[in-house]
Amino acid sequence: MLRIVLPVIFTLAGSAALAQPVHGIAMHGEPALPADFKHLPYVNPDVTKGGKISYGVVGTFDSLNPFILKSMRTTARGMWDPEYGNLVFETLMLRSRDEPFTLYGLLAESVEWNDDRTFIQFNLNPAAKWSDGQPVTPEDVIFTLNLLKEKGRVPFSTRLNAVEKMEKVGDHGVRFTFNDKADREFPLILAGSTPILPKHATDPDTFDRSSLTPPIGSGPYKIKSLKPGESITFERDPNYWGKDIPAKVGLDNYDQISVQYFLQDTTLFEAFKKGDIDIYPDGSPGHWASAYSFPAATSGNVVKDTFEPKLPSGMFGFVFNTRRAVFANVKLREGLSLIFDFEWANKNLYSNAYIRTQSFWQNSDLSSFGVPADERELKLLGPIKDRIDPAILDGTYKLPVTDGSGRDRNVLKQAAALLKEAGYTIKNGKMSDASGRPLTFEIMTQNADQEKLAVSYQRSLQLLGIGATIRTVDDSQYQTRTNSFDYDVIVKSYTSSLSPGIEQLGRWSSGAKDREGTDNFAGVADPDVDTLIQHILMARSAEDFTAAVRSHDRMLLSGHYVLPLYHVDQEWVARSKRIGHPDTVPLYGYQLPTWWDQSVQ
Repeated sequence: MLRIVLPVIFTLAGSAALAQPVHGIAMHGEPALPADFKHLPYVNPDVTKGGKISYGVVGTFDSLNPFILKSMRTTARGMWDPEYGNLVFETLMLRSRDEPFTLYGLLAESVEWNDDRTFIQFNLNPAAKWSDGQPVTPEDVIFTLNLLKEKGRVPFSTRLNAVEKMEKVGDHGVRFTFNDKADREFPLILAGSTPILPKHATDPDTFDRSSLTPPIGSGPYKIKSLKPGESITFERDPNYWGKDIPAKVGLDNYDQISVQYFLQDTTLFEAFKKGDIDIYPDGSPGHWASAYSFPAATSGNVVKDTFEPKLPSGMFGFVFNTRRAVFANVKLREGLSLIFDFEWANKNLYSNAYIRTQSFWQNSDLSSFGVPADERELKLLGPIKDRIDPAILDGTYKLPVTDGSGRDRNVLKQAAALLKEAGYTIKNGKMSDASGRPLTFEIMTQNADQEKLAVSYQRSLQLLGIGATIRTVDDSQYQTRTNSFDYDVIVKSYTSSLSPGIEQLGRWSSGAKDREGTDNFAGVADPDVDTLIQHILMARSAEDFTAAVRSHDRMLLSGHYVLPLYHVDQEWVARSKRIGHPDTVPLYGYQLPTWWDQSVQ
């Protein structure tokens, strides 16, 4: 039996008074909203709550616990969900989607911290309650952090690594004092990305097992019904404690939310066409342009919306798993990256709808693309600058533009030269190493769109005698293999925010390379990359932060871990006419939890 030992609990009424309570905290600068704000700027505060919505997803589910490794990617959507909202579990503070990284009070009505961020104290809202009516207490917070450390998955299991001690403060406060492993972002991660669980209704002994037993949460919804792997339905908790707090006004607007599961996207879209699904986010320009001639769309019962967020591009591309010996050489990865003919694919597959991605933070001040490293950045880089491609360092690097023929000789010649530097030449029509072993690998895909992209790449690789096989697997197998890094090449999307931070550790740090379930899909383990991530996490000024992100961007690009593909600067969503949304589009794009059922207005 697991025994969770709580730390000694002190009452710090005197020392807590050293800091003044504030209503919100920001990574850099001050929160945009004043202490007396009434609602977030991108909601409809006068919305009439009620009605219902049905979402559709591709995949399956076998658990209601999103915080353990066993069900990391197979937990029912909505439990803890950046897209649909955290319907059941909540955090201490809520992140505004209209500021780079700012949090406002949720379970904690105020916080206290110092300029050096060596501690943070959360003052819980006395009105905060669990769905069974019990109050949310400091003991719940302390219990949660200890439980996640013992039985949670990354990153929840690592939260206490940066904490020297947790202490109860009075009746409603919890104070975290940090050790030297904490960075300046960590207090915000603790506040806005850590779930709080009920001590009285959580069994530590069974917590790490997948379960379909509806849990007790503090969120706005409870589970009404479920069919494992097929659907889950949430119903509004009429006694939800937080419906009137400023950060929650205009959110959580439906009486009922259902999530339907489908084996493939084509089936999901057919359900949307029939009206069984109310929302269809569309990521395909060809599909967006040509697939909406069905009766509900032509009659106006289905509406197409285009949103323009103010976000960096992110990175979508083929990821080389450097845990495989074949991808250990950076020149090989660079050569393989040049072989993909973006111009051909964009013209023939996507009607020239896409923009080539050149940076992980393209379209923002955080991007290194087209920007030479200044003195501040060079100082941050130090000797690491010698490992960065000079063209990337001076801002002149750009992926080659082909003639769109699918066999541009000049670009293929550049790629062959890089492969030769990596020890590969063409022998008997096959690209082979010095021992005569052919260069071959498998591209694992998870849907028809990825497979189409992989086939395009495969054609170009064949021109240089490189053998790439394509294996499209079902969702369950894909999740299992990506969790354990069992692949050569996969297609992945890395979202980028205007406040990158601790997620970079999970994606690129040495510590995440062999930790099952992390997002270090490329298997990066480089002390210099680790150093540059720390520069991001420890930056105190906006100028230092920008320089740190740019240097990290340059290092990732120079490593050629990802073959950059493309992006669009718009979001496309089709919806039932019955579903409405606010006119204001926040910094991070449309937010589904702010939408509503217009039939009840």
